[in-house]
Amino acid sequence: MSQLEGTERGGQYNSDNSEEKDWVAVKTLFDNAKTTKKPRLPKPSNAVTIAVSSRTLFNMVKERKVFEEEGLERYVAHQLEHEDQPFTPGVSFPFVKALMNVNARLRELYPDSEELFDIVLMTNNHAQVGVRLINSINYYDLTIERFCMTGGESPIGYLKAYMTNLYLSKDSMKVQEAIEEGIAAATMFACDSENELSNTQLRVAFDGDAVLFSDESEIIVKEHGLDNFFRHEKEFENKPLAQGPLKCFLEALGKLQPRSAASAGARVLKTLRSWGLEVDEALFLAGAPKGPLLQKIRPRIFFDDQMFHIEGAQELGTIAAHVPYGIGQKYHKGKRIDTSDAVNNEKI
Repeated sequence: MSQLEGTERGGQYNSDNSEEKDWVAVKTLFDNAKTTKKPRLPKPSNAVTIAVSSRTLFNMVKERKVFEEEGLERYVAHQLEHEDQPFTPGVSFPFVKALMNVNARLRELYPDSEELFDIVLMTNNHAQVGVRLINSINYYDLTIERFCMTGGESPIGYLKAYMTNLYLSKDSMKVQEAIEEGIAAATMFACDSENELSNTQLRVAFDGDAVLFSDESEIIVKEHGLDNFFRHEKEFENKPLAQGPLKCFLEALGKLQPRSAASAGARVLKTLRSWGLEVDEALFLAGAPKGPLLQKIRPRIFFDDQMFHIEGAQELGTIAAHVPYGIGQKYHKGKRIDTSDAVNNEKI
């Protein structure tokens, strides 16, 4: 919560002493919690670490409203008053549950392997809110035992310390900051009605340009048209594309399962091959809407750099995550966004 974070730093809840006491209390509660025995966590150096914000894992809309309308002190008091009431699931909750199912299956197949998914709760909330978060994690029997409550500080340094492979948040500013620091990240968006998803497969859909790859080819499309794009790709077919913000996450997934879906095109396929990633299924839409195809594929999560495609995915029941990277941020529905008025206003 961006406004909450800044206020917390200067508020009465941020003294070093009280922070330490709060943390000790939360840790003690977590250690003594009566829950079913959970599987051991993998070593962070071997795991694919997914960091999720509290507002994506759980629905905290009501609590956010309390903070915005009644202030920080009332917000914290509200959380303390309701700490025995678990939050309802948020937009990333189904994805996290799917990762846990994959872990269970991998443990069956490879009992000694530590190449598993490791879920970390990364929240900007104050430690006093942590009790309710931990109670909610235990209520849903989620295998989350690593968590970070930054008390309003930026999560970026913590993401690096936790060796994060992917960061999912509802705060687009933090996602942008993470990407600029070389951390794979995306802004989560819910959909009105979700498609029926597979319980035996973890399907993740990626856009190509400006997500897995750089926006080099997309710049050609935007500025010079589709015909020039095809000529450009043919000319540079044997030159691998530069990596995009989610390339490292795809590589991490490849450690667990070498079969993946990706966009088609000889250059794209050869680039993936140069990264040591095998492609089982390839689809190339040449700019066509992706919503209907996603409805057919039914991925757990879909990553794209353009809000136009995010909105199309939402409308047809796919949970989508926006990657704010590349030239696509300057266009909407194929038209360049005029930012001249906004620039002039900033100068006034």
